[in-house]
Amino acid sequence: MEKVHELITKRWSPVAFDGRKVEEDKIALLFEAARWAPSAQNLQPWRFIVAEKGQPDHDALFGLLNEGNREWAGSAPLLVLVLGQVISTYKNRPNRFAFFDAGMAVGNLLLQATAMGLSVHQMGGYDEERAKSELVIPSRYEPISMMAIGYHGDASKLSKNLQERENRKRERMDLDQFVVPGKCK
Repeated sequence: MEKVHELITKRWSPVAFDGRKVEEDKIALLFEAARWAPSAQNLQPWRFIVAEKGQPDHDALFGLLNEGNREWAGSAPLLVLVLGQVISTYKNRPNRFAFFDAGMAVGNLLLQATAMGLSVHQMGGYDEERAKSELVIPSRYEPISMMAIGYHGDASKLSKNLQERENRKRERMDLDQFVVPGKCK
């Protein structure tokens, strides 16, 4: 029996990041991978607000994070806010696939990052309303998630609580818990 590709099983979301800068060519490859994701009607409804550490934009994104994420995400050299274009330019209608399609783009980005030795941790703990107003996000877009991107760091530099989180066993549901025949249970 074939196995799931190791890029998929190797990918994880650490909280320990090395502060080392991510090279520009690697950053470009991450978003090139996202660009090739499939999308309904090829609308490509994803947008990424990217901010490197040391830049004012990074401070703005970091300031949107909740306290728990600020505790560790500040060491990541790259923060990204993922947006979905929920009102399509095609006939100016709602795009109910925007989040799904943006998720596919992020999935490509995650695999590319893993292939290049980078780590990505996605976060839902941030202030969406402040993001909309402070980053002047047009109303046809909705914030979806934030990502911390960088090289994996030394977990021993984290608080005890975060070290435990970093080192906990990765678990996934069994297939029979989410693959169901016929009707959803």
